[in-house]
Amino acid sequence: MVAAASAVVAVATVTGAISALDGGRDADAAKSAATGSPHPDRRTAEPRPSPTVTKSLSPRPTSPSPSLSRSAAASVPTQQSSTVSALLYRHPDSHVLDWVRAHPADPRTPVIASRIADRPAAVWLTDPSPSTIASRVRAVTSGAAAQGRVPVLVAYAIPDRDCGGASEGGAPDLDAYDRWIDAFAAGLGSGEVVVVLEPDSIAQAGCLSADRRATRLASLARAGRVLKAADPKARVYYDAGHSGWHPAGEQAALLRQAGAASAASSDGIFSNVSNFRTTADEIAYDRRVLDALGGPARLGAVIDTSRNGNGAPPDGAWCDPAGRRIGRAPTLSTGQARIDAYLWVKLPGESDGCQGAPGTFSPSYAYALASS
Repeated sequence: MVAAASAVVAVATVTGAISALDGGRDADAAKSAATGSPHPDRRTAEPRPSPTVTKSLSPRPTSPSPSLSRSAAASVPTQQSSTVSALLYRHPDSHVLDWVRAHPADPRTPVIASRIADRPAAVWLTDPSPSTIASRVRAVTSGAAAQGRVPVLVAYAIPDRDCGGASEGGAPDLDAYDRWIDAFAAGLGSGEVVVVLEPDSIAQAGCLSADRRATRLASLARAGRVLKAADPKARVYYDAGHSGWHPAGEQAALLRQAGAASAASSDGIFSNVSNFRTTADEIAYDRRVLDALGGPARLGAVIDTSRNGNGAPPDGAWCDPAGRRIGRAPTLSTGQARIDAYLWVKLPGESDGCQGAPGTFSPSYAYALASS
């Protein structure tokens, strides 16, 4: 990774439309389950970086967030935990749940359990083998359907993933990736599901040659079409990076090439995955991207709020930086126009690579995030 994103190391809408899933109800509970997030937290506000079911990682340096006008800032609720939607799914397998179950007497356990482990979080699918991905996706979607809840899946197997950084890997080529997406789609079922499609795949595409970038974007457009054709209730979101990375118009141009403006492949964009930008900055940025993107008016944005409670470090640090805290609780009811959801895509406490190996759970870091 280089200087402007937010990475991941994982394992494992229209505002009105997705809000309707909540039925106007917010309820405490719904738990967290990511199998990992594998990409390091990408870069900073600089020009551009040249982030299996698993558990999570994120690398990108971050730089000072663009300032928000007073009127815009005033329209954004303060960053405190909000009520969790009862309809978001907490997968019963994650690093944090493993740790909580194994350490009932640890004095940090009550805080970590109540403020992180009990939140719904994304499930990362990173194993590039088409032969197993359908069953892995199906295990999550069927579990969520049995509870009447909405799972969040992260597809993370694009070739040249993370441009050779901490979360490198992915399918060997785009033909193999297309087959992987076909198998992924086969596991979706017919219920509501949110798909976060390939973090950093668009914002970090500057590391590729022009030809390879074009073929990647075409493959991502195909991926969205396949996923939505397989499950018409699936909501597919594309990589918008974050507010400290690329200018909104530049990011929108790439998103358009990747199919993010097409109703056949997209429900909108996602931002701040594994990063620390404030919710206010991301709301303002995502709206600018959506305006520049065009497409159906129903397109919306989802924001990763898992670790943005204190915003980005002023020095641009991205690897398990000190002084951060968890952000808004996951919900499908944000009360913000064109902002479909606040999600925990990166599971708090899973290391970017400094508190432990990328994607491994660090109880000390989790406790610091949850108790600050």
